[in-house]
Parts: sequence; C-alpha cells; structure tokens
Amino acid sequence: MPIRPMFPLGTALLPGDHLPLRVFEPRYQELVRDCMAAPDGPRFGVVLISRGHEVGGGDQRTDVGTMARIMVDNELGGGRHTLECIAEERIRIIEWLPDDPYPRAEIEAWPDTGSDAVDLSELTVHLGRLYGLLDRLTEGRATPPPDDLPTDPGERLFALARHIPMGEADRYAILSAPGPEERLPLLIDSISSTIDLAEWRLKNG
Repeated sequence: MPIRPMFPLGTALLPGDHLPLRVFEPRYQELVRDCMAAPDGPRFGVVLISRGHEVGGGDQRTDVGTMARIMVDNELGGGRHTLECIAEERIRIIEWLPDDPYPRAEIEAWPDTGSDAVDLSELTVHLGRLYGLLDRLTEGRATPPPDDLPTDPGERLFALARHIPMGEADRYAILSAPGPEERLPLLIDSISSTIDLAEWRLKNG
C-alpha cells in the first residue's frame, strides 16, 4: 500500500471539489515542497478532522478521504504558499504513521462498489424544489448544478452533492457511502433538510 502525505482539514472533500489552501505551518510547508518534488506528481491525501483543530496537531481524523492534486502553487515568501487543488479519487486510510515531519498514512484507493444505474427521479424533484427556494432566498442568484454532469452514477451523485449546501457530517456520510445505491438516499435526505431550512428562513425572514 502506498504511503502518502496527508492534510487533515475541517472539511470533507468530495471528488471533483476545488480546494484553495493557504499554507503557513512549517510542517505543511515541508509537505508542499515534498509533493512538488514527487515523481508521481504533486498530490496529497485529505481527510476530515472529526475532533480537534487544523493547526498544531493532536486532532482526531476520519478514515475515508480523497486525494488532492496541486494545480497552482503560489509562493508568498518565507516558505508560505497559496495553493489551488482539485480533489481526485476517494481513498481509505489503512494506517496512520507518525506525524514526522508531517501527517502521513498508508492508504488504498476506494472506488465505488457497483456502478449500476440508479433512479434519479425523486432526486430531480427534490433538487427542483430546493433551487426554487434558494432562488427566492437569493433574489435570483442561486446557481443550480450544471447540465454537463458525469454519466457514471456514482460520479454524478458526487457532482450533484458538490452543489448542495450541507454540513460536513452530511458531506462525510456521502463521501463514505460504498456506492451510488447507498449514496442516493443520503443525498436526498440532505436535500430534504436543506429544503426545511430554506422554507423556515423564507417564513421567518
């Protein structure tokens, strides 16, 4: 199993997400330097911090995450960077290694289990209702998901989830669903919760 640099964050990164990062901690400055020099490309793993903080270590980390690729590296001086990254494949943590000099883990890729077609009709109805409400809340500025979504069922659900306002626990549950059949009801439940909140805000100003 490969050993990868890891960047625990306060967000559950879904495949396809864009990830801007500001790097100032010395250990993550070293992680960036090592990633940029890696023969297989500038990549690192991202997992959600379940308890604790991003700075200083001592955090508790989830065991499902994604690989992120550095697309733009802007050096600010003093070892600091701003990065533009994109999330790629989903991974599982096999074993965490000592944080020396930065977090590292033995990982494995975790593709979806099964990719059979799923019935998206109920999801489409919920999305239409949600974006109708969001459009009213934002005075017409809500941007619905694009039309050019992936055709693969699992990737399509990840792409839709990226456009739904939801908390990190919901995002992590969607990330951790083994395949599209399990991911679909989780996404519908999350949209339903967002609909309830949007309706409450419209009613209560």
